[in-house]
Amino acid sequence: MHAPGSQQRGPLEASIFVEALRAHAGSFVAGALIVHAILWSLAPMISEPTPSPKIALGLAAAMTGPILDVAITRLMDLIMAVPSLVLAVLVVAVLGPSLANTIIAVTIVYLPGYVRLARASALGELNKDYVTAARVVGVGPLRLAYSTVLPNCLAPLIVQAALGVSSAILEAAALGFLGLGAQPPTPEWGSMLADSREFIRSDPWIVALPGLAILITVVAINLTGDGLRDALDPKMRRG
Repeated sequence: MHAPGSQQRGPLEASIFVEALRAHAGSFVAGALIVHAILWSLAPMISEPTPSPKIALGLAAAMTGPILDVAITRLMDLIMAVPSLVLAVLVVAVLGPSLANTIIAVTIVYLPGYVRLARASALGELNKDYVTAARVVGVGPLRLAYSTVLPNCLAPLIVQAALGVSSAILEAAALGFLGLGAQPPTPEWGSMLADSREFIRSDPWIVALPGLAILITVVAINLTGDGLRDALDPKMRRG
């Protein structure tokens, strides 16, 4: 049993999305409702990843002492040891189902990839002559990290961010399908898929549209990431 006012997902019959579809089944209004919900869900879905704090953590691991470096690296190894969906479900179960907590869960799940890549890229730059020259002229640690080292590490990080968006969308959709994502009346692709299962025989297009939205968005973002990799990677340009 849940206390009054709990944000736990209600039964299928309580979904505003499903009730609206039932009320306008077979009409133009039903299609308009689905298209509106899909478009409304696009902005929060593509805003799932937040790479800035992840990159900052990777730079801190590379440019501070060995104690903090080892601590951050071991923490990332611990996060990677847990399957991503299991960890996301655990985080949302602790914090409660909502769109904001879904973003937090997805951020934690994909934290190691950004941190490890930022750390490795920064370590590769620290021994170069321009970094040594900046240290000789007295550049401070923060300015050295963000004005000198980070701009030369951006190429792989941009590609990782572009490709990471698609994985985050799939993770968020999985949480929404399980009822742990955005709660009604906020539309979300995963929850729309779950709520429209009762129409899979009578009106399969209702189930197909949110799935197609996920598919097209993920494929488009992956193609964009591949294009960015080809444009920013010197090895790919020489090929």
